[in-house]
Amino acid sequence: MLGKTAGGLFWMARYLERAENTTRLLETGQRIALTRSHASNDEWASIMQTAGVAAGFADKHGEVTKDATIDWMLRDIDNPSSVRAVMKQARDNARLVRTALTHEVWAAINAGWMRIDEALGRKVNERDLPAVLDMIRQSTALARGATHGTMLRNDIYDFLRLGTFIERADNTGRILDVKYYVLLPTSFSVGSSLDNVQWDTILRSVGAGGGYRMTHGQRTGPSEIAQFMILDQRMPRSLRFCCSKIASNLDFLEKDYGEEKPSGSLARTLHGRFKGLTIAEVFDHGLHEYIEDFLRDLGALSSRIEIDYRFYE
Repeated sequence: MLGKTAGGLFWMARYLERAENTTRLLETGQRIALTRSHASNDEWASIMQTAGVAAGFADKHGEVTKDATIDWMLRDIDNPSSVRAVMKQARDNARLVRTALTHEVWAAINAGWMRIDEALGRKVNERDLPAVLDMIRQSTALARGATHGTMLRNDIYDFLRLGTFIERADNTGRILDVKYYVLLPTSFSVGSSLDNVQWDTILRSVGAGGGYRMTHGQRTGPSEIAQFMILDQRMPRSLRFCCSKIASNLDFLEKDYGEEKPSGSLARTLHGRFKGLTIAEVFDHGLHEYIEDFLRDLGALSSRIEIDYRFYE
């Protein structure tokens, strides 16, 4: 496969996943705002820090407000990570690699982009926001379902999966990081009712509420929730689950191409670190420090994949 085609598939999947993740972050911001006993825009600043778009917002808008944050993250063309921008990128990459996709996948992405572009062509008011966020998630889920249901399990599928799970692991890590590093900058709130509500909100932000309760029942504590989001091998958005899929898809590519790559070794090392790791060890090390190290290593792995498979050739 041409490196440019592999790169188009990889980034198409990343952008689709990023669009969905941004809607989840916006929902998280709304829910966390409801836990505040007083009016504050801190949660919206933290959401933008999580998404990595705070600097661009500050340059254009300065003061953080709820309405400006939502508009910036949903539809502002000056924000390259807004839902509107990344869905256009996903569609453009899909068009670039259209011959590698099934008709169903292309149709789902193209139709999703048209629906989202129309919905975000004007400012979204607070009353309509939940419906718009649902529509975006449904559009990305349709594309993902078409991929799973119609694509051959070959190198094309592997590059799509790599993009999906690298973006997903990055997002889960950032959501966990914002919990203590930004929302609770002092130790006084740890263990409080506010702390527990925010942890539950973070869990719901990755669509893991139902799966968590199947596993842990009604117990919702920081250790149990962090364990579920970092170490659980069955939860499809946990760091461990994502890393296992990244490693396995790189293994498949190495077998298909008959050549071991440095990215495969990096992925196996990253996944291997979860073996025997306990959540107590993560908290002893420091949740923020652990996530910071993980995101740095994940970024290095993503860059290595681009080099190994010559995405820009």
